[in-house]
Amino acid sequence: MRGNLARGASYLTRGAGLLKHPSLRAFVVVPLVLNILIFGALLALGFSYLSDLMDSMLSGIPAWLEFIKWILWPLIVITVSLIAGYFFTSVALIIASPFNALLAEKAEELITGRPVNSLEGFSAALASIPRSVLRELVKLLYYIPMALLVLLLSFIPGVGAVAWLLLGAWMMSIQFVDYPMDNHQLSFSEVKRAVRSRRLSSLGFGGLVALCTAIPLVNFFVVPAAVVGATLLWCEELQQ
Repeated sequence: MRGNLARGASYLTRGAGLLKHPSLRAFVVVPLVLNILIFGALLALGFSYLSDLMDSMLSGIPAWLEFIKWILWPLIVITVSLIAGYFFTSVALIIASPFNALLAEKAEELITGRPVNSLEGFSAALASIPRSVLRELVKLLYYIPMALLVLLLSFIPGVGAVAWLLLGAWMMSIQFVDYPMDNHQLSFSEVKRAVRSRRLSSLGFGGLVALCTAIPLVNFFVVPAAVVGATLLWCEELQQ
């Protein structure tokens, strides 16, 4: 498999470092505000039910197996956090997708020094909302069958968390690499093929993104960092 897990993960941290660049700041504000509003509302709702969910999932364990709760509790928390993180991120991305594409465009121009013939401004981003939402729905339809399979695997203790992390890593890489590639009018099939061509780098990048989306407060800021990080991945590896 081509690529490198550590190098792939570094694209997210490098993307976060570029967010403070003067040429990107204005294009970070809108996605960041939308993420904070969406994640804040969904997290408040989700965690209010988490304790009840955990109790119901563990209530069937007999008294003599009480010690297993201490093993299952962190596994269930990790699994639920990964599922919730990806779900919350998907909702945020559907709403903010045109502005994420604009951020990817400006990031690529900063990285390469060459203009990208794409959205060119917030008014163009607003006009592209219907097309961007449709593209996000295509990605969601691609994700659902795999998510159902992983959901079945979640009933096997210990397997669910690993399966959700691997699925999250794969989908997060596709999700964010799609922005710079869509700016070049490349199809979703070409996005999947490009990510497969550098599988380890893509999984390293997507895996760190998936973990960050599962951490409260951190997930507010991970989306713009991931957009820029995916643009770095596209420019330095996938575009070749």
